[in-house]
Amino acid sequence: MNTNWKRNTYLMAFCVVCTSASYTMLIPFLPIYLLDLGTPEADVPFWSSAVFSVTFFIAAIMAPVWGRIADRYGRKKMAVRACIGLTLSYAIGGLVTSPEGLFGMRVVQGFANGFIAAVLAITAAIAPKDQLGVAIGTIQTGQITGSVMGPLLGGVLAHLVGMRLSFFVAAGFLGLATVLVLRYLDAPPEPKHDTVTDASQSGLAADFRYAWHNRVLLSMLILCAVVNMANMVLQPVISLYVAQLQGTMENVVMSSGIVFSLGGIAGALSTNAWGKFGQTRGFFRAMSLAFLGGGICLCLQYFPTELTAFAVLQFAFGLMMAGTMPAINAVMVKVTPADFHGRVFGLTSSANQTGAMLGPILGGILSTALGIRPIFLITGTALILLAGAIGMRYRDESRKSSER
Repeated sequence: MNTNWKRNTYLMAFCVVCTSASYTMLIPFLPIYLLDLGTPEADVPFWSSAVFSVTFFIAAIMAPVWGRIADRYGRKKMAVRACIGLTLSYAIGGLVTSPEGLFGMRVVQGFANGFIAAVLAITAAIAPKDQLGVAIGTIQTGQITGSVMGPLLGGVLAHLVGMRLSFFVAAGFLGLATVLVLRYLDAPPEPKHDTVTDASQSGLAADFRYAWHNRVLLSMLILCAVVNMANMVLQPVISLYVAQLQGTMENVVMSSGIVFSLGGIAGALSTNAWGKFGQTRGFFRAMSLAFLGGGICLCLQYFPTELTAFAVLQFAFGLMMAGTMPAINAVMVKVTPADFHGRVFGLTSSANQTGAMLGPILGGILSTALGIRPIFLITGTALILLAGAIGMRYRDESRKSSER
């Protein structure tokens, strides 16, 4: 067991802060950057959907590949590879002069993805079993903390100096993460391979077959996609909705950044508590309560007609949904062998990216057909029903445990 698991976990959490902040300080504001690049206003919806979706599409395809390589050649190497690729992609974003160039930058970003998956695989390898929920919760806290900092920093920089410079600041954060991982992160112990899951003895098709036949793992992968769909369904239109609630487009970037950050602040405050709750009371119970609370908060967001009430509910939504991913990740680690964990988190990343790709597409379709507000009721109701299904599963698991 790695005796420095706490130091390494905190180091990785800080690097995750850097990567998440780099992402959220720019991505929510890409439609505005498209206008800065001279894209005609009528073409912004098309280019916005394209640049949002292409990264998630490529990342979803590549994630299992990177996970397999991580299991075979080393998870720290994959973390360094992702950091370098992301640093270069953001630097490119600061140099582009057309929507086509921004699309190309997002393509590069899709191939560079996989840092979080590598970090989670390393965490699973070094954390004691009785501290797994806490360790994963710490990484999740880093991710959420970065998502808090990003919109605030991105909004301020865009307001003061424009978005182009923000790309170079993001590249600087990622460069720092690269140095820290390369220089200070201890390489995790390599797991012993078995003939069933050894990455050198099987192909990608075998990995997918393994996931398909491991029903708990398959369920968790589906839940990963659902969480990201719920988080991303309003991504393309949330700035417009904030402008609608405040009654003006003035300072909408700054206002949107603050609203985006509230959910992240709530998540950063509650993720460790969720991790401990799942470790002691059961991960299925934690999932069920988190989805139920998130669904109720989303449904309530249908009703506000002014920005303050909406912002409060965004905070509450972040507070509840922060409980989903630590529990999901912990369950996946528990139901798979150690030498499959790189591929597990590769598959997880693929599920996350698929959900993140489908969410904005679904949100765009629903907002076009029904308007923005009904999306809250539809998504919230779906999460409440899902909470009920997970609750039934938790009850079944408890009954099986008591019969043993």
